[in-house]
Amino acid sequence: MNAALLTLTLVHVALSLVGIATGVVEIAGLLSGTRRERWTKVFLASTIATSATGFLFPFERFLPSHVFGLISLLLLGVALAARYRHRLDGRWGAVYAVTAVVAQYLNVFVLIVQSFLKVPILKALAPTQTEPTFVVAQLVTLVAFSILGALATRQALASRSPTSVGLRHA
Repeated sequence: MNAALLTLTLVHVALSLVGIATGVVEIAGLLSGTRRERWTKVFLASTIATSATGFLFPFERFLPSHVFGLISLLLLGVALAARYRHRLDGRWGAVYAVTAVVAQYLNVFVLIVQSFLKVPILKALAPTQTEPTFVVAQLVTLVAFSILGALATRQALASRSPTSVGLRHA
């Protein structure tokens, strides 16, 4: 691997890990109804940068990873609009919750895929990523994010109701 490709890989992985870590904080804020503006900005910026840098790697054909990157960028575009243009007004809070959680899910999905490709013990358990171990890991992740997404959306919708006090700032 040449120096430029190694650097790109390190930057891409670092951005991805920052996106995942700050995404955990962002989802916690969504669940508690607390805005964490700096964390949100880092989550969105690093997750966008992760998806964008994925397209800088050399490739000969369009891959599933490119589909994930495009879907992520589209979701994040909607999330940005919901958060900053529409200021989470009305149903835009729920739109943001859904798009942020799904973008985080895609990052974690790819983390699991890469872990099963690169970590020797995981690769031994599921060398083709069709084995039950891999499928169960991805299914558990999907169920967990589905629940988190539903709860975050419920919180966003509740915080827009006339009797709620709205999101708190942290």
